[in-house]
Amino acid sequence: MQVHSVATSPFKDQRPGTSGLRKPVSTFQQPGYLENFVQSIFEVAGQPTGETLVVGGDGRFYNSDAIQTILRMAAARGFARVLVGRNGILSTPAASCLIRNHKARGGIILSASHNPGGPDGDFGIKFNDANGGPAAEKVTEAIYRKSMEIDRYQILDSPEIDLDQPGSQMLGATRIEIVDSVEDYAALMEQLFDFDQIRELLQSSGFAMRMDAMHAVTGPYAREILINRLGASADSVMNGTPLPDFGGGHPDPNLVYARELVDQLFAENGPDFGGASDGDGDRNMVLGARFFVTPSDSLAVLAAYATLVPGYRDGLAGVARSMPTSAAVDRVAEQLGIDCFETPTGWKYFGNLLDAGRITLCGEESFGTGSSHVREKDGLWAILFWLNILAATGKNVSDLVTEHWRRFGRNYYSRHDYEGLDSGQAHDLYSNLQRTVPALNGQERGGLTVATADEFSYQDPVDQSLSTGQGIRLIFEDGSRVIYRLSGTGTQGATLRVYFERFEPDASRHDEDTQSTLAPLIDLGNELAGIHARTGRDRPTVIT
Repeated sequence: MQVHSVATSPFKDQRPGTSGLRKPVSTFQQPGYLENFVQSIFEVAGQPTGETLVVGGDGRFYNSDAIQTILRMAAARGFARVLVGRNGILSTPAASCLIRNHKARGGIILSASHNPGGPDGDFGIKFNDANGGPAAEKVTEAIYRKSMEIDRYQILDSPEIDLDQPGSQMLGATRIEIVDSVEDYAALMEQLFDFDQIRELLQSSGFAMRMDAMHAVTGPYAREILINRLGASADSVMNGTPLPDFGGGHPDPNLVYARELVDQLFAENGPDFGGASDGDGDRNMVLGARFFVTPSDSLAVLAAYATLVPGYRDGLAGVARSMPTSAAVDRVAEQLGIDCFETPTGWKYFGNLLDAGRITLCGEESFGTGSSHVREKDGLWAILFWLNILAATGKNVSDLVTEHWRRFGRNYYSRHDYEGLDSGQAHDLYSNLQRTVPALNGQERGGLTVATADEFSYQDPVDQSLSTGQGIRLIFEDGSRVIYRLSGTGTQGATLRVYFERFEPDASRHDEDTQSTLAPLIDLGNELAGIHARTGRDRPTVIT
């Protein structure tokens, strides 16, 4: 087998976003596009003599083709061993688990997360470092700079590897090990949670659940853990077979795209508990009978009840949330007497805090929750955490959350997404906010006084690195907030996300409709940004 050095030219659009490089499948299918980016990763990661690489993805269209290319390039680069999930499948949290368990140099994860799949859908690639988490911003920036100057890549001339059969195969001098995608991850979950207690709940006659894997990567994990190990009924896992196009659906676990699950949970005599995960298994949605748990409230509830769960019985070192996530968990941290950190959006910002032992739990409003067990957000882990708390307390989801509100107060919270905006219009809107918002400090708007009006920046308390331009904030004296961000996870046009939050300490007002309660803030936020005038949109694409 011969290593070929192939001449190439840079592509100008390979700057990774908050979750790696995401583009339409057709972009990745261009000759040299994937190879350029992978070669850039390898050169930034350094010489891999004697080291291990983890490779896998969410099973979307082009996943297997990309893995074959990466394996030939990893062999050409000189990795001693590459661990690959069977059939090319690895959930993002399971990949993080493998990297950590096997002390790998890092991993290449192939996913566009919650974006649609199929030949006309999206594809993505990101590099996770040796701690199992997304590469730090300085690393992704170095990869981008390398991609802008690349003139050749190295690849082994070899036949394809059989990804379906577990075991070892040699690719040149590199050992390719096809591993069970689920085993390491399931073993870790058994260490963290009281499986006996959860099993008793799931097998009780008065409890029913549904887990919607959305024809994405979590299906095999959910079937093995929930059905095979915990004894849930066979119909507990919906849409459990990973498909290259996610069955034509949009694998985003929210109230719009997980409609089938939502309809079941809100039906008369529906299940007691519902969960959903996304394309690569790192996001989650939690539902009770006729009850939706916001991701912000979910993080706060997990923090408040963590000591009921074996893996967290000794308490939490601290918690962290992304800046747009509601401050519900802040109130829990204050009562527990632990630190609460506010970071930019992007899981990589939690990595330093986790590695330094400063936090144990962390989460984002975009349906992502996680802990120190891996260095990624983890959808199925969050669902198991909820099941363990329900089993330990004997409460149902709505009672658990409403009791939490009575104890800590309720943060009414909503996110409005305007998807597929014209990029020019979206950036003009955002630039106008950057110019005009700082002048609102101290002013009264909509009967509320502005306490802080700025663009969020973050200095990492561990390595002192500074991240700027992380979202525009309007914070009012009563704690209400309006936040604006342009998302970095889409591939078509631009997505404007607007977040609204109001704290209500009065328990007698905790049953009000969220959108009605937030209506004055929503009107004010839309007016200040000029959303309708600048984009022509009179309503969001998705409200969560």
